[in-house]
Amino acid sequence: MRDLGKTLIVGRMHAIISGFYWFLVKLLAPWQLAAAAFSAKPHTEGQDSFVPVRELHVQDRQDVLTHLLALDGPDRYLRFGYAAQNAQIEHYVAHLDFGRDRVFGIYNRKLCLIAVAHLAYIHDPKAASCAEFGVSVLPGWRGRGFGTELFARAVLHARNDHISLMFIHALSENTAMLHIAQRAGAKVERLGSESEAYLSLPSPTLQSHWHEAVDAQIADTDYQFKSQARYFWALLAGIQETRQAIRDASGSSGS
Repeated sequence: MRDLGKTLIVGRMHAIISGFYWFLVKLLAPWQLAAAAFSAKPHTEGQDSFVPVRELHVQDRQDVLTHLLALDGPDRYLRFGYAAQNAQIEHYVAHLDFGRDRVFGIYNRKLCLIAVAHLAYIHDPKAASCAEFGVSVLPGWRGRGFGTELFARAVLHARNDHISLMFIHALSENTAMLHIAQRAGAKVERLGSESEAYLSLPSPTLQSHWHEAVDAQIADTDYQFKSQARYFWALLAGIQETRQAIRDASGSSGS
């Protein structure tokens, strides 16, 4: 009972500390958050700039569906372990539980979801602290380390959520995914055509909570900037079309 009470107290303390940092980053200006992220978080191998990884929510479900449907046959085979058809992908996305699991994504400047990761929590009482990781990146955006960035973001969140083991179930031919796991220190076991990668996660710290809070706030701010820029350019294009229509009408009436 004493050990159980101690565990509950530690868990509550981590929740309070995490909440404090999420509140603190809300008070900082975006440029202060960016400075903190660059100074506190080393660049990922192969990356020369910070990549905003945004946590996705229910309202982003359509973006996830659009992303996965854009994958061709071979990519779907590597992502799901079978040649997933459109209906199967639609069923998968429709049943994503954004409250239970975590979904992360990377958007380009046009707000196209170019990379998506799914951190699925395992609900077996004997493995309550495990989570499975899956990722996909659109063909034109590969080779830029986005898969690695998503894996690092998922690891950070899982660690702060007291997940002790993260694993990947992938086809053995999915060397890119297995390489990401191996570089992070995961143990990979090859079982013929399939492979399992296991990564033990350390306990959360004040610094890990701070890193996640900063990264999340920067990603949300980046998304809002891109959304506003997209709206501005769309509005400007509409104005230009209206002006052109007026000129054409004036020219027609003048003739």
